[in-house]
Amino acid sequence: MAALFWLIGGIALIAAEILSGDFFLLMVGVGALAGAGSEVIFGNTLVSCAVFALVSIGLVTFARPWLKTRMHGELVHTNADALIGRKAVAVSEVNSAGGQVRLDGDVWSARAFDGKHAIAAGSQVTVVEIAGATAVVMADAD
Repeated sequence: MAALFWLIGGIALIAAEILSGDFFLLMVGVGALAGAGSEVIFGNTLVSCAVFALVSIGLVTFARPWLKTRMHGELVHTNADALIGRKAVAVSEVNSAGGQVRLDGDVWSARAFDGKHAIAAGSQVTVVEIAGATAVVMADAD
């Protein structure tokens, strides 16, 4: 009879995974199915609980990160994060107080990463950070 509870619980958790999409409930559901199998084989609830715990922890620890990376892919930077590391050209002098750069065809407000040295207009720069609507830039080595 306990095997039936394990089986129903495992199927319910796997079905609930459809709503979450995080692969956690799937791993715990597979652990519950393993618990149901061990209950049928051994007939001991403590052994079934131990099998459930070991399988669930093992899957969550090892299989879930691999599966999430495989299904969702690597992290893709978008919006402002995608601009970090890009090259730009100083439209006006850029110093610690401000300036402007042309970045991906748009003119951005900018300030120098190293506030001690001004960057001359026409110089090529690299975006180090996006702070609000301001590109923090560093002059490229000539």
